[in-house]
Amino acid sequence: MALIIKNGIIVNADKKSDSPRDILIDKGKIIKIAPNIPVGKNKPVDGKGKFVLPGLIDTHVHLREPGREDKETIATGSRAAVKGGFTTVMCMPNTDPVADNAMIVEGIIKEARRVGLLRVIPVGAVTRGQRGNQLTDMFELKEAGCLALSDDGSTVANAKVMRLSLEYARMAGLLIVEHCQDSFASAGAVMNEGYNSTFLGMKGDPGFSETVMVARDIEIARYLNARIHFAHISLKRSVDIIRQAKADGVQVTCEVTPHHFTLTDDAVKTFDPNTKVNPPLRSAEDVQALKKALKDGAIDSIASDHAPHTQEDKEVGFDHAPFGMIGLETALGLAVSELVDKKVLTWPGIAEKMSASPARIFGLAGKGRVQEGADADIVIVDPDREWVVKKDDIASKSKNTPFIGRKLKGLVEATIYGGKIVYQNTLDL
Repeated sequence: MALIIKNGIIVNADKKSDSPRDILIDKGKIIKIAPNIPVGKNKPVDGKGKFVLPGLIDTHVHLREPGREDKETIATGSRAAVKGGFTTVMCMPNTDPVADNAMIVEGIIKEARRVGLLRVIPVGAVTRGQRGNQLTDMFELKEAGCLALSDDGSTVANAKVMRLSLEYARMAGLLIVEHCQDSFASAGAVMNEGYNSTFLGMKGDPGFSETVMVARDIEIARYLNARIHFAHISLKRSVDIIRQAKADGVQVTCEVTPHHFTLTDDAVKTFDPNTKVNPPLRSAEDVQALKKALKDGAIDSIASDHAPHTQEDKEVGFDHAPFGMIGLETALGLAVSELVDKKVLTWPGIAEKMSASPARIFGLAGKGRVQEGADADIVIVDPDREWVVKKDDIASKSKNTPFIGRKLKGLVEATIYGGKIVYQNTLDL
């Protein structure tokens, strides 16, 4: 049965419709957009008072399968994603075994199709085993279904290997996603280096651990005229370097996480291990710079860096706890609360940073826009509805988030993937 969304306000990256529209969906495509389309035999979906956005795209997710299914599985991660309004996610390769060959990549895609809630695109490893020395077979990974490669969790530390990876990735039609952190400078660090790390007596990660790698990789990309994408940028200085590189014509793009534009390293004073992330939470000055960069376009997109860990993994003391927090279910709410409500971005800006821009950067044809002929990947949001993050409501298998108890704004009412309703809100608010 075809679907018809009735009386929704359509929000695309370039504009928000000035009056309600109906959207007719059939066979996985948006067939017609117009006022007052007759319902007929189609299944109606109420969009009155709601915003209808292109399905959100998260280009930085850890699904943990294969290898750590106790933390997350493709099935549980998919449920968390659609609850957060995502219809496409790209999962990082630091699984066990590492997604550095076609067999692992194809297995992830097969399981995601079996689950069938959204599109899961594996990001293959740049180097074998993510050990930083021998390149993977990029053409094999591309054929298996990868659109990008990353050694996320680690930087490609060897500049020669990074150069070769950019050259081969260009030939294979793949994008390199770099985790920028000099492992020697940041060795042993558990939080941002600064007043708070000194006050708390914790080993700090100096900001230059990120910026020196950002600058190095920009110079390599400039030399090769190659594309590069930076994951989870966290510092004002990094943004300044990227902004200048863009002005110079370097083909660089970057993303930021909701926790990095929401929290400062003051949050670590609680000793909550869920505030331990990599890169670490930074200063208030950095947070403001990230917001400014989202507004002026120096930062291209928002990605969750959803990193699930079991309660047992996190409850071992701050120094020994693993890095990361979950983020698929809170990403949109944090973006609305921190960016829209505070007039950093408009709702079309949210559609740009969380859907249109990721689709453009990673070459996702038919995604990122609500228009006739596009894929019927859609999220329906109540823009004014407030909700509280509750542990018992979390769909992810892991619950490691510092945002439990926090009130957010902008509730996902329904997520449609491939023309099918894959999530509808049932929260008791």
